[in-house]
Amino acid sequence: MTWVILTGRQSDLDQTATPHKIITNRDYLAHPALFRGQRPKIINLSNRYAYQSRGYYASLLAGSRGHKVIPTVETMIDLSERKLYENALPELELALNKCRKDLGGSFPAKVTIFFGIGPSKAWDRFSRLLFDWFRAPALEVAIKDGEWASIHRIGFAALGRLDDADKKRFVAALETYTSREWRDTKARTPSRYTFATLIDPNEQLPPSEISSLRYWARIAEKMGVEVEPITKKDLAKLANYDALLIRETTSISNHTYRFARRAQQEGMPVIDDPLSMIRCTNKVYLNELMTYNNVPVPPTVMIAGVSDLQLAADTLGFPLVLKIPDSSFSRGVKKASNFDELKALATAWLEDSDLLIAQKFMPTQYDWRVGVLGGQPLFAIHYLMAKKHWQIVNHDRAGKPDEGGIKTFTLKHAPAHVIDTAVRAARCIGDGLYGVDLKETKEGVFVIEVNDNPNLDHGVEDSGEKDEVWVRLTQWFLDRLERNGK
Repeated sequence: MTWVILTGRQSDLDQTATPHKIITNRDYLAHPALFRGQRPKIINLSNRYAYQSRGYYASLLAGSRGHKVIPTVETMIDLSERKLYENALPELELALNKCRKDLGGSFPAKVTIFFGIGPSKAWDRFSRLLFDWFRAPALEVAIKDGEWASIHRIGFAALGRLDDADKKRFVAALETYTSREWRDTKARTPSRYTFATLIDPNEQLPPSEISSLRYWARIAEKMGVEVEPITKKDLAKLANYDALLIRETTSISNHTYRFARRAQQEGMPVIDDPLSMIRCTNKVYLNELMTYNNVPVPPTVMIAGVSDLQLAADTLGFPLVLKIPDSSFSRGVKKASNFDELKALATAWLEDSDLLIAQKFMPTQYDWRVGVLGGQPLFAIHYLMAKKHWQIVNHDRAGKPDEGGIKTFTLKHAPAHVIDTAVRAARCIGDGLYGVDLKETKEGVFVIEVNDNPNLDHGVEDSGEKDEVWVRLTQWFLDRLERNGK
């Protein structure tokens, strides 16, 4: 990734303070051919961002040149008047007041935040949120202290007016902001694009292991793409990238959905997109969608209360499978062997969910998992059931969840009717990356669910199609970037 720093004057930032290229905004404006054929990330440190100032035009023209820039002209306009950013104040003031105890009970008259980093760790919560709202290199917040501290003003902090201590802190924050992981020490071919990959290093069952993402990064590099990991703390940095791949378990109630929405708002291709997350994370919706589109699913009964339990028992028989609509990795999916078990389980789960799903129990030695990308099959694999268990993951055993093994296939050797059913199911959801789980029985093939965040690991899901899986994943993003003229 190439970083370029724009300053109002050459003296505003020492050339030795950072390894990145520093030029004045005047030079950037006067030489539109600079960085032609490259896609630099621009940090605009102009001393003025007023409408039609040089700082304003630098960010405006960065957009026309295909360069990513902070702050954007939208941020400049947002911070030009209090009435334009006052909708952010309630959330910011709440975060600010939560810092009070760590700050010793009182607030200074003003605080300067650099790239979402405050003067001390006590400011972390507020600083990250401020940078999330207003992505700017340096922001100054005027605070009116009291029983409830309020924000009097938010504005840009001019680099040229920082004292030595703040300038030193700024340089450190700049280095933190522009540093990145997975960086090779060898010389690299300049990348056309940089993709962010959202990960949780501490997740017990991540959809992709870090080693697999590094493997993808090596393949993507050959295609002119740099892959960088980000975590949930990096939402404010998302706009610096060209695309987003989410590789931690998704939920519409946590930060993964917020990242997907932000990427979509920035016009970035994203896997998983917000609509796919909404559709796939709810099994009630999936069942209705598949049924409407004539995609075969197991016999199903919706349970809205205990009065529906007898209907489920009469329709499906025992054992049957009871599911919480929003669940993943076999969690929230239980087998009921008789009515008493069904009633006990449903009564407990209905306290947290207004709807449950009961489905016919279809015992098999494996589940098909067919990966579908952009409406076309990507891989096919058997997930074998966990030892002495009816699911592919057994969460009931003490310690680490127990997973079954795998059996791999090439797409041409997988049954055509299984692949066709999976593709039909995925196309009902969208155009992204999906993992379709299917049961193959004597009665036919049935779609159990469509996952928006399917496992994708080197040596597992790519065993059949090899590197073609990772090449196609990269190309999916490239096609959409080039289609959008990025």
